Amino acid sequence: MLQGGSWFFSMAILIIPTCLANDLWQCICDGPGCTQDTCRGRKCFVTIENADGFTKQTKGCFSEHLMEQCKSTVQGTATTKCCDADMCNGNLTIHQAEPDPPAKKQLQLILIPLLVILLLLLLVTVYFCRARWHHRKRLLTRLHELGDTDMLKASIVGDSTLGDLLDDYCTTGSGSGLPFLVQRTVARQITLVECVGKGRYGEVWRGIWQGENVAVKIFSSRDEQSWFRETEIYNTVLLRHENILGFIASDMTSRNSSTQLWLITHYHESGSLYEYLQRTTVDPEGCLWLALSIICGLVHLHVEIFGTQGKPAIAHRDLKSRNILVKKNKQCCIADLGLAVMHSQTSDYLDIGNNPRVGTKRYMAPEVLDETIRTDSFESYKQTDVWAFGLVLWEIARRTVINGMVEEYKPPFFDVVPSDPSFEDMKKVVCTDQQRPRIPNNWHSDTIVSALAKIMKECWYQSPSARLTALRIKKTLHKLNSPVNNFKEEC
Repeated sequence: MLQGGSWFFSMAILIIPTCLANDLWQCICDGPGCTQDTCRGRKCFVTIENADGFTKQTKGCFSEHLMEQCKSTVQGTATTKCCDADMCNGNLTIHQAEPDPPAKKQLQLILIPLLVILLLLLLVTVYFCRARWHHRKRLLTRLHELGDTDMLKASIVGDSTLGDLLDDYCTTGSGSGLPFLVQRTVARQITLVECVGKGRYGEVWRGIWQGENVAVKIFSSRDEQSWFRETEIYNTVLLRHENILGFIASDMTSRNSSTQLWLITHYHESGSLYEYLQRTTVDPEGCLWLALSIICGLVHLHVEIFGTQGKPAIAHRDLKSRNILVKKNKQCCIADLGLAVMHSQTSDYLDIGNNPRVGTKRYMAPEVLDETIRTDSFESYKQTDVWAFGLVLWEIARRTVINGMVEEYKPPFFDVVPSDPSFEDMKKVVCTDQQRPRIPNNWHSDTIVSALAKIMKECWYQSPSARLTALRIKKTLHKLNSPVNNFKEEC
């Protein structure tokens, strides 16, 4: 037994080193510690290292305590790969992406954000183009809904004058103006001649249609709601009156790669009352003539006409000398219904439209400035019109020659607010200080102007309900004993 045990122990001593020796591989070695370009280890390896733009390759072997380094991963700038066989690292290769040069990296840093920006711009452009197309389609649909949808042959327009068209279509039927197809045909036959006015709303041009002058109001895109509101009112109510600006047509047309919103009306070469008063003076009779014509137009707006050919009551909401035109016969007509409010007693419905624009601050009534106006009451809007009428009346009276004396044109409150007053400027003057335009003493030396001064004061009461109505003002002016009083009572 002892001899057998000694034999087993002797064999184990010989076998174990042999097994350990067989676990070591002979590897190609070109680094430190190599013996005749080879080494023995548990793993053969190849390492590639990038530094300062240069590539360095090293081959060798790992002993047992360095096995954790034998991974085909990138550590910093070095890549290592291992194998198990004698001299296996001789043909072992590592596929490593060549680093981008600095210039290439900079180009990528520039190009990638630029491409993202261009893609975003393209998407935004497509979005706005689609939105504009849908918007234009929606407006055309709404116009068709407003207008007469009969398939009227537009050729009749070519053989007619404006007077013929208006007589044929606006004095019969529903009184809602020209059929839509006729309006569009007229609009497309107009030649623009000269720009006669500009404002925040856009521009006014003198145009020619079959040898006749027409006014073309071209709305800016930001005032689109005013254009649609006027189109809506003119096409749905009976507004034919000598003291309301005559409507001819409304159209949306494309010119110079942009959409233009047109409102075509009668043309009055004297321009607005604001322009007229700056270059012209009037006598007391002429002052009364202008005032009476304006109030006749305002009464026609304010009064509801019942019946199948009637009209709802309308409040203007932006009455001022710039929105009143002077005709050849020295009467006035009221223009710009972009902020108008409609009301019908039958349905008791108050239609205030969908226009974000507010009125002109200089002509705002106290209740508008201090925001106490009852926005659900139609009477409230009529009372603000009366306030503004009193200011227009004051503008006319300043340019009236009395005993050989006349004052230069000035807008209301010219002496207490800036040329373009803010909301707060007007609120302080009109509501807090309760100031009103000054009435000179010499106005009382003339019967007509003195009576107009009294009317002004009654238009300017702080309490809206205390003010005169448009109908009461009209009746008072008719009673003035003057040769100019040849207006028809029913004007």
